[in-house]
Amino acid sequence: MTDQDTLRRFLFEHAGVRGEWLKLTDSWRALSDNHDYPPVVKEQLGHAVGAATMLAATIKFNGALVLQAQGEGPLKTVVAQCTHDRCIRGLARHRGAVVGDRLAELYGAGQLVLTIETERKQPYQGIVSLDGDNLAQALENYYQQSEQLPTRLWLFANETTVSGLFLQALPESSGFGSDWERIVMLADTITAQELLDLPCEAMLHRLFHEESLRLFEPEPVQFKCSCSNGKIERTLKSLGRTALEEVLEEREDITVDCEFCNQQYRFDRVDVERLLVAETDLGTSKISH
Repeated sequence: MTDQDTLRRFLFEHAGVRGEWLKLTDSWRALSDNHDYPPVVKEQLGHAVGAATMLAATIKFNGALVLQAQGEGPLKTVVAQCTHDRCIRGLARHRGAVVGDRLAELYGAGQLVLTIETERKQPYQGIVSLDGDNLAQALENYYQQSEQLPTRLWLFANETTVSGLFLQALPESSGFGSDWERIVMLADTITAQELLDLPCEAMLHRLFHEESLRLFEPEPVQFKCSCSNGKIERTLKSLGRTALEEVLEEREDITVDCEFCNQQYRFDRVDVERLLVAETDLGTSKISH
């Protein structure tokens, strides 16, 4: 496996610190090329996708982690999702010209929402103010406030690549202060170009060659949208016959676009009637039992 579209976890053996390295290439282009984002918006989306992917790898669960940054500024919202099996998707919404690179310039007054969705439990959600110069700092503040865990992130994105580095003190570690400070000081010497260009092992050697470090096997990451014809059909059926027939009085068919992948679903009158009849038959079947 190459270092492209890969997440690598690592552990400092005697320092009570864990880390992750991430590089997205083909998956990032598949995700972002679905939309004509301005460069600043695309960069912010890349940061969010990178962060969501690395944060999802810190927990054991079956489901998805959703990161959402939203505000009242020109960049209205950025949403990124990563599932437990490392499938990613994301989107951004903006209005007017988007300039600047600080969170306050992009989002104005905003908030950061982290949601963990699992199959059998109610979603867990954490919300903090969108404080800091960039998304990495906002997430560091989130972990400090909600988990009381020292955490650092480095996030970079351009047209072709998203890269990230994540460090976090282990919850059960004690007396890690000097180790944590030393490791963060070493990591802070990394440049954007190095993190975007260097393979994982070369970057780790460049930063931490004097540390005792265990590197785990690569984990592939891919872009995959969860939209489907069945999900759209269930949404349409939930609207009811009256609402659907009102739409069809104005146009020949009902068109639904997925904002994540730009897949388009079309339902003409025959399709809609099929859905409604199937729903009626299902309801009758339930009553008869």
